[in-house]
Amino acid sequence: MNPIPPQLYVLLVAVLPVAELRGAIPLGVALGLSLWEAFSLALLGNLLVAPLALALLPWVLDLATRVPLLARAWQALEARVRLRGEEQVQRLGALGLFLFVAVPLPGTGAWSGSVLAVVLGLRRRYALLAISLGVVAAGVLVLLLTGGTVYGLNYLR
Repeated sequence: MNPIPPQLYVLLVAVLPVAELRGAIPLGVALGLSLWEAFSLALLGNLLVAPLALALLPWVLDLATRVPLLARAWQALEARVRLRGEEQVQRLGALGLFLFVAVPLPGTGAWSGSVLAVVLGLRRRYALLAISLGVVAAGVLVLLLTGGTVYGLNYLR
């Protein structure tokens, strides 16, 4: 039986909420991929999130809010997302959404940015552009942090 290639792991982790490319780039390097290969695969995987999420979230929410238990779960998630990023995004619009996604911290990636865009009713094309550029910016920051860490650890050896 063939093992799963590390490239597939990196792509899959980049698509997962919370981890996204913030976890996928270091994972790829840890699995033996070059820094650029890990970055490229993680970026590709994470860039797939926003178009899918922005297209499917309104439809899923429409269905989910018809079920009382799911409606309460959505209200809790919506309140949490609003608390984290609404003020910044409301004040700055698409630039605020870009900044929200570009910060390489858990909970501020393409998934949260997509939910925030849907919650605030941002136009899909502006949201997609802001989220995509935010993903690229976060990816570059994580690339630099990972590269610096690898260089530092190699220097200590």
